Amino acid sequence: MVTSLSPDRPRGTELERGYLAVPARVPLPPPRVLAPPVPLVGDEMPVPCVDGTERPYLSFDAAASTGALGQVLAAVEAFVPWYSSVHRGAGYKSQRATAAYEDARAAALNFARRGRRPAGDDVAIICRNTTEALNHLAYRLRLSRQDVVVTTVVEHHANLLPWSRAATCRYVECGPDGTFSLGAVEAALDERPAPRLLAVTGASNITGWLPDTGQIITAAHHRGIPVVVDVAQLAPHRPLPADADFLAWSGHKMYAPFGAGILVGPRERFADGDPFLAGGGAVDLVDLDEVVWTGPPDREEAGSPNVIGAVALHAAIDTLGQIGWPALIGHDRCIARSLRRGLASIPGVRLLGPGPDAEILPVAALPCRASRTHSWPRGWPPRRASACGMAASAPTPT
Repeated sequence: MVTSLSPDRPRGTELERGYLAVPARVPLPPPRVLAPPVPLVGDEMPVPCVDGTERPYLSFDAAASTGALGQVLAAVEAFVPWYSSVHRGAGYKSQRATAAYEDARAAALNFARRGRRPAGDDVAIICRNTTEALNHLAYRLRLSRQDVVVTTVVEHHANLLPWSRAATCRYVECGPDGTFSLGAVEAALDERPAPRLLAVTGASNITGWLPDTGQIITAAHHRGIPVVVDVAQLAPHRPLPADADFLAWSGHKMYAPFGAGILVGPRERFADGDPFLAGGGAVDLVDLDEVVWTGPPDREEAGSPNVIGAVALHAAIDTLGQIGWPALIGHDRCIARSLRRGLASIPGVRLLGPGPDAEILPVAALPCRASRTHSWPRGWPPRRASACGMAASAPTPT
Protein backbone atom coordinates (compact mmCIF):
# COMPACT_ATOMS: atom_id res chain seq x y z
CA MET A 1 0.00 0.00 0.00
CA VAL A 2 1.24 3.48 -0.86
CA THR A 3 0.96 5.98 1.99
CA SER A 4 0.31 9.61 1.05
CA LEU A 5 2.06 12.31 3.01
CA SER A 6 2.02 16.08 2.76
CA PRO A 7 4.98 18.42 3.13
CA ASP A 8 5.21 20.61 6.23
CA ARG A 9 5.43 23.80 4.17
CA PRO A 10 4.16 24.92 0.78
CA ARG A 11 6.47 24.47 -2.15
CA GLY A 12 8.45 27.58 -3.07
CA THR A 13 7.58 29.94 -5.86
CA GLU A 14 9.18 29.80 -9.27
CA LEU A 15 11.49 32.66 -8.33
CA GLU A 16 12.62 30.81 -5.23
CA ARG A 17 13.33 27.73 -7.35
CA GLY A 18 15.48 29.76 -9.68
CA TYR A 19 13.52 29.08 -12.86
CA LEU A 20 13.18 32.69 -13.91
CA ALA A 21 16.72 33.45 -15.03
CA VAL A 22 15.32 34.44 -18.45
CA PRO A 23 12.63 36.88 -19.61
CA ALA A 24 9.20 35.85 -18.35
CA ARG A 25 7.44 35.96 -21.71
CA VAL A 26 8.12 35.48 -25.37
CA PRO A 27 8.25 39.01 -26.88
CA LEU A 28 5.14 39.90 -28.86
CA PRO A 29 4.37 42.87 -31.09
CA PRO A 30 3.27 45.94 -29.08
CA PRO A 31 -0.51 45.98 -28.50
CA ARG A 32 -2.62 48.35 -30.56
CA VAL A 33 -5.67 50.15 -29.28
CA LEU A 34 -8.60 47.75 -29.40
CA ALA A 35 -12.32 48.37 -29.44
CA PRO A 36 -15.25 46.12 -30.33
CA PRO A 37 -15.83 44.60 -32.75
CA VAL A 38 -12.55 42.68 -32.73
CA PRO A 39 -12.28 39.98 -35.43
CA LEU A 40 -11.82 36.32 -34.60
CA VAL A 41 -9.66 33.89 -36.53
CA GLY A 42 -11.76 32.38 -39.32
CA ASP A 43 -14.32 35.17 -39.55
CA GLU A 44 -16.03 35.35 -42.94
CA MET A 45 -14.40 32.20 -44.30
CA PRO A 46 -16.37 30.95 -47.33
CA VAL A 47 -18.49 27.92 -46.51
CA PRO A 48 -20.76 25.80 -48.72
CA CYS A 49 -24.49 26.40 -48.37
CA VAL A 50 -27.44 24.14 -49.13
CA ASP A 51 -28.00 25.86 -52.48
CA GLY A 52 -24.51 24.86 -53.62
CA THR A 53 -22.96 28.32 -53.37
CA GLU A 54 -20.31 29.53 -50.92
CA ARG A 55 -20.94 32.50 -48.66
CA PRO A 56 -18.94 34.23 -45.91
CA TYR A 57 -19.50 32.44 -42.61
CA LEU A 58 -21.31 34.36 -39.87
CA SER A 59 -20.96 32.60 -36.53
CA PHE A 60 -24.01 32.63 -34.28
CA ASP A 61 -22.92 29.53 -32.41
CA ALA A 62 -20.66 31.02 -29.74
CA ALA A 63 -22.86 29.99 -26.79
CA ALA A 64 -20.95 26.72 -26.34
CA SER A 65 -17.47 27.74 -27.52
CA THR A 66 -15.71 30.65 -29.17
CA GLY A 67 -13.18 31.07 -31.93
CA ALA A 68 -9.70 32.41 -31.24
CA LEU A 69 -8.79 36.05 -31.08
CA GLY A 70 -6.06 36.99 -33.54
CA GLN A 71 -3.93 38.13 -30.60
CA VAL A 72 -4.29 34.69 -29.03
CA LEU A 73 -3.18 32.90 -32.18
CA ALA A 74 -0.24 35.31 -32.52
CA ALA A 75 0.85 34.55 -28.95
CA VAL A 76 0.65 30.81 -29.56
CA GLU A 77 2.61 31.03 -32.81
CA ALA A 78 5.27 33.15 -31.11
CA PHE A 79 5.59 30.69 -28.24
CA VAL A 80 5.59 27.37 -30.12
CA PRO A 81 9.28 27.61 -31.21
CA TRP A 82 10.15 27.96 -27.52
CA TYR A 83 8.02 25.03 -26.39
CA SER A 84 9.65 22.67 -23.91
CA SER A 85 8.88 20.80 -20.70
CA VAL A 86 7.51 22.82 -17.80
CA HIS A 87 9.12 22.47 -14.34
CA ARG A 88 11.18 19.51 -15.56
CA GLY A 89 14.19 20.81 -17.43
CA ALA A 90 17.32 22.88 -16.91
CA GLY A 91 17.67 23.98 -20.53
CA TYR A 92 16.95 27.48 -21.76
CA LYS A 93 13.72 26.53 -23.54
CA SER A 94 12.44 24.66 -20.51
CA GLN A 95 13.09 27.65 -18.28
CA ARG A 96 11.37 29.92 -20.74
CA ALA A 97 8.35 27.61 -21.04
CA THR A 98 8.12 27.35 -17.26
CA ALA A 99 8.24 31.12 -16.95
CA ALA A 100 5.47 31.53 -19.55
CA TYR A 101 3.32 28.94 -17.76
CA GLU A 102 3.68 30.59 -14.35
CA ASP A 103 3.15 34.02 -15.91
CA ALA A 104 -0.18 32.77 -17.28
CA ARG A 105 -1.13 31.43 -13.84
CA ALA A 106 -0.43 34.82 -12.27
CA ALA A 107 -2.50 36.57 -14.95
CA ALA A 108 -5.44 34.21 -14.34
CA LEU A 109 -5.29 34.79 -10.58
CA ASN A 110 -5.22 38.54 -11.05
CA PHE A 111 -8.10 38.30 -13.55
CA ALA A 112 -10.14 36.39 -10.97
CA ARG A 113 -9.29 38.27 -7.80
CA ARG A 114 -8.34 41.73 -9.11
CA GLY A 115 -5.93 42.20 -6.20
CA ARG A 116 -8.64 42.07 -3.53
CA ARG A 117 -7.06 39.24 -1.53
CA PRO A 118 -3.64 39.22 0.15
CA ALA A 119 -0.92 37.63 -1.97
CA GLY A 120 -0.54 33.93 -1.29
CA ASP A 121 -4.08 33.31 -0.02
CA ASP A 122 -5.35 31.84 -3.29
CA VAL A 123 -4.06 29.57 -6.02
CA ALA A 124 -4.99 29.26 -9.67
CA ILE A 125 -4.97 25.64 -10.84
CA ILE A 126 -4.68 25.20 -14.59
CA CYS A 127 -7.10 22.50 -15.81
CA ARG A 128 -8.56 21.55 -19.16
CA ASN A 129 -11.86 23.40 -18.79
CA THR A 130 -14.68 24.27 -16.39
CA THR A 131 -15.96 20.70 -16.31
CA GLU A 132 -12.62 19.34 -15.14
CA ALA A 133 -12.19 22.22 -12.69
CA LEU A 134 -15.50 21.54 -10.96
CA ASN A 135 -14.97 17.76 -10.90
CA HIS A 136 -11.55 18.49 -9.44
CA LEU A 137 -13.06 20.67 -6.73
CA ALA A 138 -15.80 18.15 -5.92
CA TYR A 139 -13.11 15.54 -5.29
CA ARG A 140 -10.84 17.80 -3.25
CA LEU A 141 -13.63 18.96 -0.93
CA ARG A 142 -14.00 15.31 0.15
CA LEU A 143 -17.76 15.37 -0.10
CA SER A 144 -19.93 12.40 0.81
CA ARG A 145 -23.53 11.44 0.15
CA GLN A 146 -24.34 12.78 3.62
CA ASP A 147 -23.20 16.25 2.58
CA VAL A 148 -25.60 18.71 0.96
CA VAL A 149 -24.65 21.00 -1.91
CA VAL A 150 -27.14 23.73 -2.77
CA THR A 151 -27.31 24.45 -6.48
CA THR A 152 -29.95 25.59 -8.96
CA VAL A 153 -31.88 24.18 -11.90
CA VAL A 154 -30.39 26.95 -14.04
CA GLU A 155 -26.90 25.38 -13.99
CA HIS A 156 -25.29 23.79 -17.02
CA HIS A 157 -24.04 20.23 -16.73
CA ALA A 158 -20.52 21.09 -15.53
CA ASN A 159 -21.96 22.72 -12.39
CA LEU A 160 -24.58 20.08 -11.77
CA LEU A 161 -23.30 16.55 -12.38
CA PRO A 162 -20.11 16.70 -10.25
CA TRP A 163 -22.13 17.70 -7.19
CA SER A 164 -24.94 15.19 -7.72
CA ARG A 165 -22.35 12.41 -8.01
CA ALA A 166 -20.27 13.43 -4.98
CA ALA A 167 -22.98 14.66 -2.59
CA THR A 168 -26.72 15.18 -2.16
CA CYS A 169 -28.03 18.19 -4.08
CA ARG A 170 -30.69 20.58 -2.87
CA TYR A 171 -32.07 22.51 -5.82
CA VAL A 172 -33.24 26.09 -6.09
CA GLU A 173 -36.11 26.10 -8.57
CA CYS A 174 -36.58 28.77 -11.21
CA GLY A 175 -39.67 30.56 -12.47
CA PRO A 176 -41.16 30.39 -15.96
CA ASP A 177 -38.70 33.06 -17.10
CA GLY A 178 -35.69 30.93 -16.12
CA THR A 179 -34.66 33.09 -13.16
CA PHE A 180 -34.58 32.52 -9.41
CA SER A 181 -34.76 34.96 -6.51
CA LEU A 182 -32.33 35.69 -3.70
CA GLY A 183 -35.08 34.64 -1.30
CA ALA A 184 -35.28 31.19 -2.90
CA VAL A 185 -31.52 30.78 -2.50
CA GLU A 186 -31.67 31.88 1.14
CA ALA A 187 -34.50 29.43 1.83
CA ALA A 188 -32.44 26.56 0.42
CA LEU A 189 -29.41 27.62 2.48
CA ASP A 190 -31.53 27.70 5.66
CA GLU A 191 -32.94 24.20 5.26
CA ARG A 192 -31.50 21.42 7.38
CA PRO A 193 -29.12 19.71 7.26
CA ALA A 194 -26.97 22.76 6.60
CA PRO A 195 -25.21 22.65 3.24
CA ARG A 196 -21.44 22.25 2.80
CA LEU A 197 -21.36 24.37 -0.34
CA LEU A 198 -23.36 26.63 -2.63
CA ALA A 199 -22.69 26.12 -6.35
CA VAL A 200 -24.19 28.74 -8.64
CA THR A 201 -23.75 30.04 -12.15
CA GLY A 202 -22.49 33.52 -12.94
CA ALA A 203 -24.59 33.65 -16.12
CA SER A 204 -27.09 31.32 -17.73
CA ASN A 205 -25.86 29.61 -20.87
CA ILE A 206 -29.47 29.28 -22.06
CA THR A 207 -31.03 32.71 -21.54
CA GLY A 208 -27.99 34.90 -20.77
CA TRP A 209 -29.54 35.95 -17.45
CA LEU A 210 -27.11 37.35 -14.87
CA PRO A 211 -27.91 36.36 -11.27
CA ASP A 212 -26.87 38.87 -8.62
CA THR A 213 -23.87 36.86 -7.45
CA GLY A 214 -22.78 39.61 -5.06
CA GLN A 215 -25.94 39.31 -2.98
CA ILE A 216 -25.93 35.52 -3.26
CA ILE A 217 -22.33 35.24 -2.04
CA THR A 218 -23.01 37.63 0.84
CA ALA A 219 -26.05 35.59 1.93
CA ALA A 220 -24.07 32.34 1.87
CA HIS A 221 -21.07 33.79 3.70
CA HIS A 222 -23.41 35.24 6.36
CA ARG A 223 -24.37 31.63 7.06
CA GLY A 224 -20.79 30.35 6.96
CA ILE A 225 -21.28 28.51 3.65
CA PRO A 226 -18.54 28.67 0.97
CA VAL A 227 -19.51 29.47 -2.62
CA VAL A 228 -18.26 28.23 -5.96
CA VAL A 229 -19.33 30.28 -8.97
CA ASP A 230 -19.25 28.72 -12.43
CA VAL A 231 -18.11 31.75 -14.44
CA ALA A 232 -17.60 29.92 -17.74
CA GLN A 233 -20.35 32.00 -19.37
CA LEU A 234 -19.45 35.18 -17.49
CA ALA A 235 -15.66 35.41 -17.89
CA PRO A 236 -15.44 37.16 -21.29
CA HIS A 237 -18.38 39.48 -20.56
CA ARG A 238 -18.19 40.87 -17.03
CA PRO A 239 -15.71 41.23 -14.13
CA LEU A 240 -15.65 38.06 -12.04
CA PRO A 241 -17.16 37.98 -8.52
CA ALA A 242 -13.93 38.31 -6.56
CA ASP A 243 -15.53 37.42 -3.20
CA ALA A 244 -16.52 33.90 -4.28
CA ASP A 245 -14.49 31.22 -2.51
CA PHE A 246 -13.99 29.27 -5.75
CA LEU A 247 -14.20 30.26 -9.41
CA ALA A 248 -14.02 28.04 -12.49
CA TRP A 249 -13.90 28.96 -16.16
CA SER A 250 -12.66 27.81 -19.58
CA GLY A 251 -10.32 29.36 -22.12
CA HIS A 252 -12.46 28.07 -24.98
CA LYS A 253 -15.32 30.34 -23.89
CA MET A 254 -13.14 33.45 -23.84
CA TYR A 255 -11.51 33.27 -27.28
CA ALA A 256 -8.62 30.96 -26.30
CA PRO A 257 -9.73 27.50 -27.52
CA PHE A 258 -6.45 25.70 -26.78
CA GLY A 259 -7.51 23.36 -23.97
CA ALA A 260 -6.84 25.31 -20.77
CA GLY A 261 -9.23 26.30 -17.99
CA ILE A 262 -8.85 27.65 -14.47
CA LEU A 263 -9.91 26.72 -10.95
CA VAL A 264 -9.25 29.43 -8.34
CA GLY A 265 -9.64 28.83 -4.62
CA PRO A 266 -8.01 29.22 -1.21
CA ARG A 267 -4.58 27.63 -1.04
CA GLU A 268 -5.40 25.92 2.25
CA ARG A 269 -8.18 23.90 0.61
CA PHE A 270 -5.60 22.12 -1.56
CA ALA A 271 -2.77 21.80 0.97
CA ASP A 272 -3.80 18.43 2.45
CA GLY A 273 -5.10 15.14 1.13
CA ASP A 274 -4.58 13.29 -2.11
CA PRO A 275 -4.83 15.36 -5.30
CA PHE A 276 -7.47 14.73 -7.95
CA LEU A 277 -4.81 13.40 -10.34
CA ALA A 278 -1.77 11.43 -9.21
CA GLY A 279 1.41 11.53 -11.24
CA GLY A 280 4.65 13.28 -12.01
CA GLY A 281 4.98 16.95 -11.11
CA ALA A 282 2.63 16.63 -8.13
CA VAL A 283 5.17 15.01 -5.81
CA ASP A 284 8.30 15.80 -3.81
CA LEU A 285 9.22 12.17 -3.02
CA VAL A 286 8.08 8.76 -4.23
CA ASP A 287 9.12 5.27 -3.24
CA LEU A 288 7.33 1.93 -3.37
CA ASP A 289 5.56 2.45 -0.05
CA GLU A 290 4.77 6.14 0.21
CA VAL A 291 4.47 9.41 -1.64
CA VAL A 292 5.05 12.92 -0.38
CA TRP A 293 2.87 15.34 -2.32
CA THR A 294 4.22 18.78 -3.09
CA GLY A 295 2.36 21.98 -2.25
CA PRO A 296 -0.38 23.59 -4.33
CA PRO A 297 -0.82 24.50 -7.10
CA ASP A 298 1.72 21.98 -8.50
CA ARG A 299 0.16 19.32 -6.29
CA GLU A 300 -3.03 19.62 -8.36
CA GLU A 301 -1.44 19.51 -11.83
CA ALA A 302 0.03 16.05 -12.33
CA GLY A 303 1.41 15.26 -15.76
CA SER A 304 2.90 17.47 -18.44
CA PRO A 305 1.16 20.86 -18.27
CA ASN A 306 -0.62 22.35 -21.26
CA VAL A 307 1.66 25.36 -21.54
CA ILE A 308 0.35 26.29 -25.00
CA GLY A 309 -3.18 26.47 -23.63
CA ALA A 310 -1.92 28.57 -20.72
CA VAL A 311 -0.15 30.98 -23.08
CA ALA A 312 -3.35 31.29 -25.14
CA LEU A 313 -5.46 31.97 -22.06
CA HIS A 314 -2.99 34.62 -20.91
CA ALA A 315 -3.16 36.34 -24.29
CA ALA A 316 -6.97 36.35 -24.13
CA ILE A 317 -6.91 37.89 -20.65
CA ASP A 318 -4.48 40.56 -21.85
CA THR A 319 -6.57 41.33 -24.94
CA LEU A 320 -9.82 41.66 -22.98
CA GLY A 321 -7.94 43.94 -20.59
CA GLN A 322 -6.79 46.12 -23.49
CA ILE A 323 -10.36 46.44 -24.73
CA GLY A 324 -11.59 47.21 -21.21
CA TRP A 325 -14.78 46.32 -19.37
CA PRO A 326 -16.68 49.53 -20.24
CA ALA A 327 -16.27 48.89 -23.97
CA LEU A 328 -17.01 45.18 -23.65
CA ILE A 329 -20.13 45.69 -21.54
CA GLY A 330 -21.43 48.47 -23.75
CA HIS A 331 -20.95 46.34 -26.86
CA ASP A 332 -22.61 43.39 -25.09
CA ARG A 333 -25.68 45.43 -24.26
CA CYS A 334 -25.97 46.75 -27.80
CA ILE A 335 -25.78 43.25 -29.30
CA ALA A 336 -28.16 41.78 -26.72
CA ARG A 337 -30.73 44.47 -27.42
CA SER A 338 -30.47 44.09 -31.20
CA LEU A 339 -30.51 40.29 -31.02
CA ARG A 340 -33.60 40.03 -28.84
CA ARG A 341 -35.53 42.78 -30.64
CA GLY A 342 -34.72 41.33 -34.03
CA LEU A 343 -35.78 37.81 -33.07
CA ALA A 344 -38.91 39.03 -31.30
CA SER A 345 -39.99 40.82 -34.49
CA ILE A 346 -40.11 37.55 -36.44
CA PRO A 347 -43.66 36.13 -36.57
CA GLY A 348 -43.99 32.90 -34.60
CA VAL A 349 -40.74 33.29 -32.62
CA ARG A 350 -41.08 33.09 -28.84
CA LEU A 351 -38.02 34.11 -26.84
CA LEU A 352 -37.27 32.29 -23.61
CA GLY A 353 -35.91 33.96 -20.50
CA PRO A 354 -36.45 37.21 -18.63
CA GLY A 355 -38.23 40.23 -20.03
CA PRO A 356 -36.80 42.63 -22.60
CA ASP A 357 -35.56 45.10 -19.97
CA ALA A 358 -33.52 42.56 -18.00
CA GLU A 359 -29.72 42.73 -17.96
CA ILE A 360 -28.59 39.72 -19.98
CA LEU A 361 -25.67 38.59 -22.08
CA PRO A 362 -26.00 38.56 -25.90
CA VAL A 363 -27.52 35.10 -26.08
CA ALA A 364 -31.04 34.11 -27.09
CA ALA A 365 -32.95 30.87 -26.64
CA LEU A 366 -36.14 29.96 -28.45
CA PRO A 367 -38.15 26.78 -28.97
CA CYS A 368 -37.91 25.25 -32.40
CA ARG A 369 -38.96 22.09 -34.16
CA ALA A 370 -36.41 19.27 -34.01
CA SER A 371 -34.33 18.68 -37.11
CA ARG A 372 -32.29 15.77 -38.37
CA THR A 373 -29.19 17.45 -36.92
CA HIS A 374 -30.66 18.12 -33.48
CA SER A 375 -33.37 15.65 -32.57
CA TRP A 376 -34.66 14.58 -29.16
CA PRO A 377 -35.43 10.96 -28.22
CA ARG A 378 -39.03 10.14 -27.44
CA GLY A 379 -40.09 11.48 -24.05
CA TRP A 380 -37.23 14.02 -23.89
CA PRO A 381 -36.77 16.49 -22.38
CA PRO A 382 -38.25 15.21 -19.12
CA ARG A 383 -40.49 17.39 -16.99
CA ARG A 384 -37.57 18.46 -14.81
CA ALA A 385 -34.26 18.72 -16.60
CA SER A 386 -31.19 20.88 -16.68
CA ALA A 387 -30.02 21.26 -20.24
CA CYS A 388 -26.81 22.22 -21.95
CA GLY A 389 -29.02 23.84 -24.50
CA MET A 390 -28.65 25.08 -28.03
CA ALA A 391 -28.68 28.83 -28.19
CA ALA A 392 -28.01 31.36 -30.86
CA SER A 393 -25.50 33.89 -29.59
CA ALA A 394 -23.38 36.74 -30.80
CA PRO A 395 -19.86 36.75 -29.33
CA THR A 396 -18.72 40.04 -27.86
CA PRO A 397 -15.65 40.84 -29.97
CA THR A 398 -17.17 40.14 -33.37
